[in-house]
Amino acid sequence: MIQVGIIGGAGYTAGELIRLLMFHSEAEINFVYSTSNAGNDISKVHQDLEGSLSLKFTDTINPDVDVLFLCLGHGNSVKFLSNNRFSKYTNIIDLGNDFRLEKDKVFEGKTFVYGLPELQRDAIKDASYIANPGCFATAIQLALLPLAKHHLVGNDVHVNAVTGATGAGTSLSETTHFTWRDNNFSYYKPFTHQHLGEINQSVKQLQNSFSSEILFMPNRGDFSRGIFATAYTDFEGTLDEAKNMYKSFYQDAEFTFVSDDPLHLKQVVNTNKCLIHLHKHENKLLVTSIIDNLLKGASGQAVQNMNLMFGFEETEGLQLKATYF
Repeated sequence: MIQVGIIGGAGYTAGELIRLLMFHSEAEINFVYSTSNAGNDISKVHQDLEGSLSLKFTDTINPDVDVLFLCLGHGNSVKFLSNNRFSKYTNIIDLGNDFRLEKDKVFEGKTFVYGLPELQRDAIKDASYIANPGCFATAIQLALLPLAKHHLVGNDVHVNAVTGATGAGTSLSETTHFTWRDNNFSYYKPFTHQHLGEINQSVKQLQNSFSSEILFMPNRGDFSRGIFATAYTDFEGTLDEAKNMYKSFYQDAEFTFVSDDPLHLKQVVNTNKCLIHLHKHENKLLVTSIIDNLLKGASGQAVQNMNLMFGFEETEGLQLKATYF
């Protein structure tokens, strides 16, 4: 059993990690770090764990754990690792955005590998440090990578994606209060969302000639979890050619599937799946990509990366069923 430490234990992604790791046959939670909740029962914060977990939050670390998950706000992982030292044998998986870009991947001699398994499986297997992808970035990259592999992203890509309220984290703001979010819909950060950097980076990894724009409109939905993303761009081939290309690209992917039928969010919520659907209209290819933002978009993918790093079955602890009704 590998020993696991979780930093930033009171947030949504940490809560999902705890739930997944409780049922992981190869991993044991060693400590869950939270300075604001130290000494409190974890089940007092993650209340669905009442009766299932007796562990308490702590404000001390075990520097010798086998793997450390950083569930901190963006920009805080660098600060934490600068102030806390871990064994050279401790693998680190960062769920923030501190190390995702090429310019940021090396920190104090540690080289972080971008952790999108469908793109980087072999590199992840050999890595000790992982930069877990962003949630929007995961859904959008999985929508575009088969096109990029065949150098077919030759024009601007238009993306519209809606995320649930958990995408904003646990901190309250004007747009996370129930009275604002309920029966409401809005966009934010139009064309400038921070995930665009990693999306462009991955597309160019497969298609170095890509020089067009990804025009991304992120939206807030009035539901708790999930991302529903649609992307469209020029495509001269047939729909069958597109389907064959996508199914071939994901034929060995454990959690990404191409569906012949239109999609809806309930098919993926509470799972580590990404489902993709293709539609052709004249010379446009419309790609729909749906994920659970807290699982395939965060904690589930982090466990998937841990499984690859340690040589476990990639699906271990992640055989989850959607809450369909």
